[in-house]
Amino acid sequence: MLTKTYGSAVQGVNANTITIEVVVSQGTNFYVVGLADNAIKESQQRIESALKFRGYRMPRTKVVVNMAPADVRKEGSAYDLPIALGILHASQQLNTEQLGDYIIMGELALDGSLRPIRGVLPIAIQARKEGFKGFILPRENAQEAAIVNNLDVIPVDSMQQAIDFFEGREEIAPLRIDTRDVFQHSVNQYTADFADVQGQENIKRALEIAAAGGHNAIMIGPPGAGKTMLAKRLPSILPLLSMQEALETTKIHSVAGKLGTNASLLTTRPFRAPHHTISDVALVGGGGNPQPGEISLSHNGVLFLDELPEFKRTVLEVMRQPLEERRVTISRAKVSIEFPANFMLIASMNPCP
Repeated sequence: MLTKTYGSAVQGVNANTITIEVVVSQGTNFYVVGLADNAIKESQQRIESALKFRGYRMPRTKVVVNMAPADVRKEGSAYDLPIALGILHASQQLNTEQLGDYIIMGELALDGSLRPIRGVLPIAIQARKEGFKGFILPRENAQEAAIVNNLDVIPVDSMQQAIDFFEGREEIAPLRIDTRDVFQHSVNQYTADFADVQGQENIKRALEIAAAGGHNAIMIGPPGAGKTMLAKRLPSILPLLSMQEALETTKIHSVAGKLGTNASLLTTRPFRAPHHTISDVALVGGGGNPQPGEISLSHNGVLFLDELPEFKRTVLEVMRQPLEERRVTISRAKVSIEFPANFMLIASMNPCP
């Protein structure tokens, strides 16, 4: 029997819907095809253990899982839940007609409970764009997905709860968040406030002018003069984030896995202060499956380079183009990905070594 479920693959800060086709037929072995990485191929062990723990059986016949489009690389363990539900439906252990109405994502533990995933916000945005009824995902990620309106976000704690939902044994109310209300109540709430700084009138005036015009700045002074303390407080005098900027920033942090569990919309401007030993790739982004670097994580906020002369020359050189174009393009043999990088650069250094 052929069953289709739907997941999503994040590329850059956008998501592409993945169709997961499962066929259970005569024969032996478990096959995953469609450019899946090792984490997905290892899902057989997690799925088999989770099914057994919850009283279901793994088919002892030939199981083929195809992830389409087959020429797009899929990575990570977030496909465990849609593959497991597809196997149950294809082996006639799950009776539902609604599998195709939802995007389903989640990593399975060996006991069938769900672990959080990354990149939830772009997946939810794409699901709404493509007209899916809802998004079934781990409870820890539900707040983030619920930022997207007109999409039923169904938080589940385990594979069993997802099965009960599909078979009508459990009603799960979609999580709803008034995004604008959350945004209005928490916007501009910084832990470090520029108003706390006593004295330092000259440098405060200079940073106020820089903040007003979005200019980059460098602070030169002896250790202990207050350079880092002032830089940390700079985001609190920048203009308030707009709703669009907040969504953009949250998307980038979601893809990078920096939001944490039960997180929602980012409502303050980011402040990133990488260590001076940082590599080129960590700063601008990259890797086999390109991830945003520090300059993209500081999009719509402040990138602070403490002890500027200590950074490697190559690291400083790769920032030249992103500073001019306000974006960074990472090219690979098969794909070119663009990350936004509209940040304010603040640097500090001592007058001499």
